[in-house]
Amino acid sequence: MIKACLTPKELMQHLKTTKGFNRLIDKVKIISLENGNGLAEFTIEEEHTNSMGHLNTGCVAHVSDMLSSFAVSTHKLGNANNFHVSVNMNFELCNPKVKIGDQVQVHTKLLSWCHTLAFLEILWKNKSTGDIVVKGHHNMLRMK
Repeated sequence: MIKACLTPKELMQHLKTTKGFNRLIDKVKIISLENGNGLAEFTIEEEHTNSMGHLNTGCVAHVSDMLSSFAVSTHKLGNANNFHVSVNMNFELCNPKVKIGDQVQVHTKLLSWCHTLAFLEILWKNKSTGDIVVKGHHNMLRMK
């Protein structure tokens, strides 16, 4: 069981010991989580790629979902005592040809709250070039 509010360091330790699907992101380093926003980075490895050796869109969805969920939990309206579920996620692959060895940064930004819905923007960037790899949006429902 996970406690209600974790620091980024505690969260990373929890993810490294999990046995579920979250193992996919055990190499993702969470840099910051604050007031609905998040920043993480990692090096693309084989498990993050498709059969062509490029960034797998399933990986994009999973990492984006996890980071934006953690980020929204840091906002006063989405505090960690509430559960959040994804309502909609969509992504535009601007440059999905990042390859094994490339470093990427994932930025999540809480755009607004509307009653129980959170609206977030997600940007994946190549850390060395600054190029946008993926742009996305994630809408989440706060459950009480």
